[in-house]
Amino acid sequence: MNAFKQLGLEDHLVQAITDIGFETPSEVQEKTIPLLLDQDSDLVALAQTGTGKTAAFGFPMLQKIDINSRTTQGLILSPTRELCLQITNEMKLYGKHCKGLNVTAIYGGASITDQANQVKRGAQIIVATPGRMKDMISRRLVDISKIEYAVLDEADEMLNMGFFEDITEILSYTPKEKSTWLFSATMPKEVSLIAKKFMNSPTEVTVGHKNMGSKNVSHEYFLVGARDRYRALKRLADANPEIFSVIFCRTKRDTQKVAEQLIEDGYSAGALHGDLSQNQRDVVMKSFRAKQIQMLVATDVAARGIDVDDITHVINYQLPDEIETYTHRSGRTGRAGKSGISMVIVSKSEVRKIKSIERIIQKEFIKKEVPSGMEICEVQLKALANKIHDTEINHEIDPYLNDINTLFEDVTKDELIKKFFSVEFTRFFNYYKKSKDLNTQSNSSHDEGRSNDNSTRFFINIGSKDGYDWMKLKDFLRDTLQLNQDDVYKVDVKDSFAFFNTDVAHKDKVLEFFTDFKQDGRFINVEITEKKSRDRNRGGGGGRRSGGGGYGGGGRGRNDRSRNSGSRSDSRGRRSDSNSSGRSPRRSSDFKPSGGGDFSRARKSRRK
Repeated sequence: MNAFKQLGLEDHLVQAITDIGFETPSEVQEKTIPLLLDQDSDLVALAQTGTGKTAAFGFPMLQKIDINSRTTQGLILSPTRELCLQITNEMKLYGKHCKGLNVTAIYGGASITDQANQVKRGAQIIVATPGRMKDMISRRLVDISKIEYAVLDEADEMLNMGFFEDITEILSYTPKEKSTWLFSATMPKEVSLIAKKFMNSPTEVTVGHKNMGSKNVSHEYFLVGARDRYRALKRLADANPEIFSVIFCRTKRDTQKVAEQLIEDGYSAGALHGDLSQNQRDVVMKSFRAKQIQMLVATDVAARGIDVDDITHVINYQLPDEIETYTHRSGRTGRAGKSGISMVIVSKSEVRKIKSIERIIQKEFIKKEVPSGMEICEVQLKALANKIHDTEINHEIDPYLNDINTLFEDVTKDELIKKFFSVEFTRFFNYYKKSKDLNTQSNSSHDEGRSNDNSTRFFINIGSKDGYDWMKLKDFLRDTLQLNQDDVYKVDVKDSFAFFNTDVAHKDKVLEFFTDFKQDGRFINVEITEKKSRDRNRGGGGGRRSGGGGYGGGGRGRNDRSRNSGSRSDSRGRRSDSNSSGRSPRRSSDFKPSGGGDFSRARKSRRK
């Protein structure tokens, strides 16, 4: 007997499953389908992204609704347009033998009139993004007052994207006696709040442990100097010739910058972030799904809803602000039963966060070494050999073989092989022959490899009470001062104030910018501290000052500020791995950049 039939599904749905090619139910399907079929109750299902959750709620909904009715009976809310369309297509596949079934997708970026007309024709199931759904309800273009089943898919992602109020309002238009099924990868407090407010004693199903990562994903971290982050990224890509990856950055600015650097260095890369238009986003995703883009650089929000089964690696170029977000990132790989690798590039100050993530996902990270230049050359050479060995012969070249043989008649087989492979090997060898070791050793210091003699420590009168943690403050300073990601370091946030470091070369710029700088009508005061050891003894006070002026006040003494007129020549702009001027090994006719290159740079605002 078919394994899905044993779960209680009717023959026409089992036939659709057979047509699709499903053979064995996933764990979440095995646990939820019989439960949802047997009773009309609320459900909270916690399972990692990519474990088959759509089928887990899709088949029970299709079996329980009345296909002969034109009334909307099922509502599925999802965080993004991509996921909304994907769920809609899957529901149509599952219900291909359900005559008269109408599943309608409602999402932004498309004609609201066309979507309203589809609903009017009798949509038993609506799949929607919260924003467009709320809009259509307010215009009275859709009626969900009689639905029997409401699904919140990827609930934690929807709430992370700020849809709490939209979801609350949408559910207020639905009947109280409906069944609500909530599916989520993690269980933050906002999801618990939704469950308490709109669900009645829900049954909880957990696949693995709460917030736990996929069992098919291995987790690795690479410890490098803060300034070597991009070089490390390139080496990880070069060490995995068949890489098909999503690279996560925390901000739109960094996402665009890293993608542009990769494209300029000859990698097939593209950017995905909030400053792209929907059309640009669609072009990037189409190229990525077609594997014309091997490395998709994305923000967490923009990547939500990406569902591509063949992603080999997730690379955390920067760790996320929220630890739980790492679960979603790593869940982009290791899908559909395949294995995947989640890599994290960290500096010394971030190692402690690896331990926090390990506690959340209940998996241990493996510390790996960034490959050396010669290791990469070996990998690339072997990959080329395997590719040539497995290539199917194209006999269209037969007419040209005589000329080719004549050209090489004085060359032995060994010499020919060496010449052939030298074409690729020489590029990588020339690039990496003088490359340095990027690996650093972890210790208790948070100096990120910088010398105290070349560092200035500052006091700033904003802290955790103002909504800042160390990452948010670092981003604020970086964006406000137009510095690079790693130019601000040793960030230490207290209750009402904080400390941070920059290189001495940036000292004048920092002091100049925060002279009489206001945010929301309040002066933001930045001053130099004398010694780090004094930070611990300051209490609520600041560094030595003259001319009065409290930390929260508008006065600012300036006699205390020493100026340094020296300028710094930064090697950050160079894109080669070594200190030489050699070009990236990807810069050849064999590596054409595709996707992302036509998209405008992220807007850079001087102040937050």
